[in-house]
Amino acid sequence: MTLSDAYGNDLTTTSDAAVLAYDKAVVLFLGGNYGAVQEFTSAIDADPGFALGHADLARALMMEGRMAEAKSEIALARDLSCDATEREQGHIAAMAALLEGQPATARRLTKAHVRDHPRDPMAAQLCSNVFGLIGFSGEVGREAELLAFTGALLPHYPNDWWMMSMHALSLCETGQAGASLDLMEPSLALNPRNAQGAHFKAHALYELGDTPTSRIYLTAWLKDYDPRSLLHGHISWHEALLALQDRDDATLWALVDRVIAPGSETHSLPINTLTDTASILFRAEMAGIAVDPARWQQISAYAHRFFPNTGQSFADLHAALGHAMAGDGDALDRITQTAKGYAGDLVRPLARAWGHIARANWAAALEDLTQIMATHERLGGSRAQRDLIDLAYVHVLLKLGQAAEARRTLMLRRPVLAASPPLAGYA
Repeated sequence: MTLSDAYGNDLTTTSDAAVLAYDKAVVLFLGGNYGAVQEFTSAIDADPGFALGHADLARALMMEGRMAEAKSEIALARDLSCDATEREQGHIAAMAALLEGQPATARRLTKAHVRDHPRDPMAAQLCSNVFGLIGFSGEVGREAELLAFTGALLPHYPNDWWMMSMHALSLCETGQAGASLDLMEPSLALNPRNAQGAHFKAHALYELGDTPTSRIYLTAWLKDYDPRSLLHGHISWHEALLALQDRDDATLWALVDRVIAPGSETHSLPINTLTDTASILFRAEMAGIAVDPARWQQISAYAHRFFPNTGQSFADLHAALGHAMAGDGDALDRITQTAKGYAGDLVRPLARAWGHIARANWAAALEDLTQIMATHERLGGSRAQRDLIDLAYVHVLLKLGQAAEARRTLMLRRPVLAASPPLAGYA
């Protein structure tokens, strides 16, 4: 008898226990909840020859930052895949390309795979989300491409909480926050503990400028979210952003120290710890909140440890910010001179701009920032995350005494922030 997963895909295993654990793992993984590694492990314990179980365990290990183990598992999956179905082999090939450091190949394989096997969510998730292979492609139009990707898949997932939440984010990131929230609410009704959905709801409320609703929702939702889960630190970053917007400094710093910054209780991936911490510190600076220099020293040291070489542009821009504000000119110069990767050409002027801002050289900062404003979506991240750059541009205009231009810039680029941006000196 052929066994199938919860999405109707045939699985090359004869173990009911392996399928049960696999399905549990997929739900946990897609929902951003702790326990996926354990359930995928249970699946392959029940059937050590289950190739797809090994491949998806590799993905779950990768998302916990356990790369050596992940590479071992994907190698084993490839060795076992000769007896697997064509769908499983394609799934494993895309996962292997990602883990072998070939993101462009992984993206191509994934997009081809889901055309033939649209109801394969563990493959589809490689290209979904702003942190996926489309989101980090470095291409202009990546947000529209992500919308097209999830939009094409959505009809294949009727009443499915995961795909509804993925498409809701795509809508949000293309300026359709109202439609995003309309789709997110039924998604969360189907699975209220979908951390991805809660995260994306926070994005939609941010884009709608509804800080009070968002604060109430996130504070309540996080109470029951396992702090070992991947998104706990980043959703807490969203909560910190809202506290900053309300000038609730006590809550802001409590969140940073407890679950966001290096040395806290966070279980975030290094890229999230770096980007979330550097971003919230600089936003606090721009809002006129005093930031202890030791905080900048800490995040600069963290960037040295986890991102000593350039290549991941979204990480590089935040590492450069940390080094600039910590006064580490040598590290900043290395990024300025060597930045490579999918958007290295944008990282270099942005890194120079951070250095100029740290030295209060406002005119030079404006000149460098101007070079990237038209296409900074290529750097990756969400609109909310890239507000760091738009706010920095307006911050520099204010420092140059160009208040009217600062207001026009926000009205044109980020009207949701224009009425009351978290910027000192903006009126």
